[in-house]
Amino acid sequence: MKTKFAIGCLVQWYECDIIEEYVDSLKDAIEAYDGQVIVDFTIVGNQDLEKCTSEEQMNKCIDKIESICNFGNVRYTDDLHTIADYRRIFNADYCDQVDVLLWGESDALLPKQTFGILDNLHQMSIQNNSPKYLAFFGTCKMWDDSWRPVEHTKFTDKEVDNKAWWGTRYVTSIEEMDKINSEVDDLDVRLVSPHKFNGCGLIMSSEVVKSGVNIPKSVFFTNEDTAFMMMTNKVLGDIPQYIIKNILLVHNREHQNKRMYVKGEDGSTLGERRNSNNWYKVANEMSKQNCHNIFNPNHKSFTWKDVWKNIK
Repeated sequence: MKTKFAIGCLVQWYECDIIEEYVDSLKDAIEAYDGQVIVDFTIVGNQDLEKCTSEEQMNKCIDKIESICNFGNVRYTDDLHTIADYRRIFNADYCDQVDVLLWGESDALLPKQTFGILDNLHQMSIQNNSPKYLAFFGTCKMWDDSWRPVEHTKFTDKEVDNKAWWGTRYVTSIEEMDKINSEVDDLDVRLVSPHKFNGCGLIMSSEVVKSGVNIPKSVFFTNEDTAFMMMTNKVLGDIPQYIIKNILLVHNREHQNKRMYVKGEDGSTLGERRNSNNWYKVANEMSKQNCHNIFNPNHKSFTWKDVWKNIK
C-alpha cells in the first residue's frame, strides 16, 4: 500500500512573489508520485507586525497568492498567525489522516523525487520496526560544521561562502535543483545522531506526533523547529533521523523577493530588512528564550503581550 502524505505551508502576504516557485516544485513532485498527497495552505493577511505599503497593494498580494495556492485545503486568516502556530496545528490536524507529514515553506523547492523516495523510506522504516522516525533531504552549505551531517554531498566540503552557488544567500532555481538531483543514480541514505534539522522540509512519520510530540504553545514565533526537536528527544529519545544526503531540497532563505511591499523596512539583505523592525528582535529573543526553557519549571513563558510591552 502506498504511503499517504500531507504537506503544509504557511504563506504570509508579503511572500506573494516567491510562493509560485514553491507551488511549481510541489506540483512536479505530486505528479511524479502515484499515491495520495494532501496539500494544505494557510494564507495570512494580518498586518499587526508587517504593514503593507498600501491597501491596494495588499489586495494585490492576497489575490496573487490565492490564484497560485488554489488547490488542496486552503484557508485565509486575518489573525496574527506565525509559522509556529501553523505547524503546531498542521501536525495535530493531519497526524490521524496520513502516514507521513512534511513541513513545506514558501521559500523552498521540493525535489521531483520527494514522495517516491519517502514512500520507500517509510516502508523500509516500518519493516525495521521503526514506525517513529524523522527525515530530511540534503541542504545547502550552512553556517558552521555542526550542519555537515545534513548538507548535500556537493555542498558539504565547500568553504563557507554565503554568496556562492552552494551558500545560504544564493537563490537556486528549480532547473538548477533538478539538474543536481538528476545526476543521482544511487541514494545516499544515512542516519543522523544526534538529530539535526531545520524546519524547511522536515519530514516525520505521523506516529511521532501521535505519541505526543509537537511544538509547545510557548514557542509562539521563531525556533519552532528547535522546540520540536527538543520535544522529540524528550518524549521519544534518539529515534531514527534519516538524511537523504545526495538529493537536494532547496531553501532559498535569502530570496530577494521574500519580503515584498513591507512598509518602512531598511537594509540591503533580507536579514537586515527583517531586523530593522524592533518588534522582530524582541519577539525573536522572547520566543527563543521560551524554546530553551521548555523544561525549566522556573521559567514563565513570554507572550505577544510581553512583546508589545517591550517595543520602544
